[in-house]
Amino acid sequence: MLLLPLLLLSGCSNWAIMDPQGPIGRAEKSLVFTAVILMLIVVVPVIVLTLVFAWHFRASNKKAVYRPDFHHSTTIEIIVWVVPCLIVLALGILTWKTTHALDPYKPLVAQNGEKPIEVDVIALDWKWLFVYPQLHIASVNELAMPVGASVDFRITSGTVMNAFFIPQLGTQIYAMGGMQTEVHLSADHAGIYQGLSANFSGNGFSGMTFKAIATDKAGFDAWVQKVRGSSQVLDTQSFALLSKASENVPVSYYGTVNGDIFGEQIASFVGSPPSMKTMKGNGDQASAKTTGGSNGMSGM
Repeated sequence: MLLLPLLLLSGCSNWAIMDPQGPIGRAEKSLVFTAVILMLIVVVPVIVLTLVFAWHFRASNKKAVYRPDFHHSTTIEIIVWVVPCLIVLALGILTWKTTHALDPYKPLVAQNGEKPIEVDVIALDWKWLFVYPQLHIASVNELAMPVGASVDFRITSGTVMNAFFIPQLGTQIYAMGGMQTEVHLSADHAGIYQGLSANFSGNGFSGMTFKAIATDKAGFDAWVQKVRGSSQVLDTQSFALLSKASENVPVSYYGTVNGDIFGEQIASFVGSPPSMKTMKGNGDQASAKTTGGSNGMSGM
């Protein structure tokens, strides 16, 4: 009964987390419900017994036994200590397992077995820049991906700290200047999913949203061709103009990307850009995390 309001609200657009459209989002929803149910094992009996005791020991109930000297019951002590301890143990095991299973740095296996799509994400004031290094294209406030493909995001910020989040696909992770974080996501179904910054970053924060478009392979290829049709070129000079603070920025495309914009952005803070080979080569996760900051900088 207590979970019924959550189930009724799960279809609302503002409850996107409860309507996951990818494997990470589904796993996180399952984790939330499992944790809530485990905690309700204690909460529900306490609420019910509070009402029962108040009713039974009311002043008008002459059958209620008044025992002012009562101070101990071994049975009650066992129940009130053992049950919560077992729940805490279960939650601890669940947390340990899911922390490793849902590690944002853990690569996904694509449903179609194809090579992952790499996307470099740069949070700016107040917009999102998505660079596709494999395709040498970029977009502002719009992201596209093939259904079933693993999308490998490298994330940083050109300004204050933000938080990259597509609620229906799962896992919020921070974007920080001079640091690189990472997350791997996938969409199971075609659709347009709302993306946002989950960390307040100033005047234009409310408009710092983007569309994540999941489509079939043909649809993704058509989107790529549309972006390539743009005459705009993303290079150091145009990136400097884009980086200037602006609010409610419309979607725009860059048909050509010159240079390593993502690496140059990090280098502007720390002095040397991260190497893509370091990120992807030889399975050197430790090296990638040292360059990019902390694995723990994530939400769910």
